[in-house]
Amino acid sequence: MKKINSLGYEVVFDDELDELQSFLIDHDYSQLLILVDRNTNDHCLPVIQAAIPDIVDYDIIEVDPGEENKNIDFCIGVWKTMLDFGADRKALMLNLGGGVVTDMGGFAASTYKRGIDFLNVPTTLLSQVDASVGGKTGIDLDNVKNIIGTFSQPKAVFISNKFLETLDDRQVLSGFAEVIKHGLIQDKDLFNRCKTVNLPVIPEGMVYDSVLIKNKVVLEDPTEKGLRKILNFGHTIGHAIEGYSLVTDVNPLLHGEAIAIGMICEAYLSHKINNLDIAELDELVDYLLSIYPKYNLNSAVYPELLALMKNDKKNEGNKLGFALLRKIGDCDFNKYVEEDAIIESLDYYQSKTK
Repeated sequence: MKKINSLGYEVVFDDELDELQSFLIDHDYSQLLILVDRNTNDHCLPVIQAAIPDIVDYDIIEVDPGEENKNIDFCIGVWKTMLDFGADRKALMLNLGGGVVTDMGGFAASTYKRGIDFLNVPTTLLSQVDASVGGKTGIDLDNVKNIIGTFSQPKAVFISNKFLETLDDRQVLSGFAEVIKHGLIQDKDLFNRCKTVNLPVIPEGMVYDSVLIKNKVVLEDPTEKGLRKILNFGHTIGHAIEGYSLVTDVNPLLHGEAIAIGMICEAYLSHKINNLDIAELDELVDYLLSIYPKYNLNSAVYPELLALMKNDKKNEGNKLGFALLRKIGDCDFNKYVEEDAIIESLDYYQSKTK
């Protein structure tokens, strides 16, 4: 078992989740609410129930899976259910799921009766290495990702490899994009290790190492005033593509698939604007293209993508803000990019996927 100390709480790596029951017994909560989606209710809730056999009194709140449901309407449904269950300010929310559940559950908990405690038990690779750690909660609005939210820290995060066994290959690959990102922005050795991974099997210890990188950045900048912005590498363009895909594609891109596209485009911008060496650009682009599916980015959709980018949280005034690589393992933030260069980066992606 390993632990990482974060912003007033512990991230506990415990496959058997033994410490989860201890936490619940040691804390005097009036009520336990477990937020799930349909998938985690079927595949992950039994793991939790087996881990907390002495905890028999709890209420289940179920939401529909998928990023398209991480919105105010579903959040209202969660709040109403909490009211129906009579949850008071001493209740505890346990968010059992991927990034949608941990983001929305954290937001619902942090705002219900001005805030109740919550735990995160992330069940996807993506949520383990990204969404569950750092205290960001949120929901989407008009296809703009996480534009409504709070900085609210969980009381603990419990990570178990058992949940990764419930994922299909596509979900694992989606989450792996964030591991790659952590290597690109902070740890070249991690990026080099990523290139040796025989996907979809994730080597032991890689989740821990990835969370360690994110946590180091978060501890230095809890509320994203500076350094924490590097965690958004690939996300300014990637979020726009993800939001567009959600409303136009029959089978929308997963988060990591969109972020992989964003990282290719923003790596190109890093070369053009921030002196990323051409050899490193080619290296990381070739690797990303080798493991993620190609996506058709017709130039006719560029205006819509740019409109989504203009709502990004990192922008200042009319300036579009980016995190850009200086080299693999080293990233700058607050780099402002003109629209013509962004369009050029989208064209670059298209040229690499023909």
